[in-house]
Amino acid sequence: MDNDAILYEMYNDTYNDNYTYDEDVTLENVVFKPNSTCFKEVSCVALLVVNVLILLLGLSGNGIVIWIAGFKMKKTINTTWYLSLAISDFIFCACLPFNITHMATSNWIFGLFMCKFTSFAMFLNMFSSIFLLVIISADRCVSVMCPVWAQNHRTIQKASLVVTLAWVVSIALSIPSVVFRDVVSHLGKSVCFNNYTSHQYSHEMIAVSRLVGGFIIPFFIIFICYSIIILRLRTNNMTKSSKPFKVMTALIVTFFICWLPYHVFVLLELNHQNYDSEVIRLGFKVSTTVATANSFLNPILYIFMGNDFKRSFKNSVFSKMENALGEEGRTMSRYLSRSSSVDGRASTHI
Repeated sequence: MDNDAILYEMYNDTYNDNYTYDEDVTLENVVFKPNSTCFKEVSCVALLVVNVLILLLGLSGNGIVIWIAGFKMKKTINTTWYLSLAISDFIFCACLPFNITHMATSNWIFGLFMCKFTSFAMFLNMFSSIFLLVIISADRCVSVMCPVWAQNHRTIQKASLVVTLAWVVSIALSIPSVVFRDVVSHLGKSVCFNNYTSHQYSHEMIAVSRLVGGFIIPFFIIFICYSIIILRLRTNNMTKSSKPFKVMTALIVTFFICWLPYHVFVLLELNHQNYDSEVIRLGFKVSTTVATANSFLNPILYIFMGNDFKRSFKNSVFSKMENALGEEGRTMSRYLSRSSSVDGRASTHI
């Protein structure tokens, strides 16, 4: 892909977080190339509709989770985890109207601050979500391996502190979006994009660090935690006690499926000259939309992954949500009590 093609794709791709602006190419070469609106392409219209649905479902679904877990339920360690996840998803969904408008008009009208903030919110959501999933997986692993210790030391205060640290790290890792995001205008057209021209290899370093720190390493830790959990449950013949991990497993699988395509296209874009520019352009649009969908799927999983779904389906949405979120805490308490008694019996034999 030559420089003209790269810049053309950058202007034509309103949802792309990765194409860089080549200062050797003048804006006059490309300013008339992008389509004036999204409505001339069927694929763009379809993605626009999907993003609007994600916006509506994400705000309403996560709003319900925040209301139930934050105000209607007793505060527990489990509600602390899921409340934080819901807040992260809600913030990201609240920024979608800006990106949807950008997609529809092919023109960024919201200024430099919102250009930086919307990109920052996307990666803050990505990092905070995966870090929270790692924390919950580690918490489950410790509860299985050391049930007595976990029952005595797992507190809401410690959970809140860990969540706060996860948010601080997520904010720090999302700062590059604020540093490199930029807006360029010419003849009435504005584009929000990543400007990596001031630092050599910054594009590659940021892309790889997001892949490794926000995807590969977290999932490696999660894989180890779940392997330990499964082996422990099978060893103790406590397969019925795996119910607390059902919602968590669904959240992890959903995050993996939603974010994997995005990271794949990030790597492909680093070597864009070896691939069809149209494939990369469309791939980024679709993969970014799929990643965005993760924000509205989480509250749906909370509602429909409960053990008593058939019975709770007859109840209100609020009752189903509370049942799904509260069920895990109740089952975990029963599991810890049962594990403690098993450990106690084992110690008497010794």
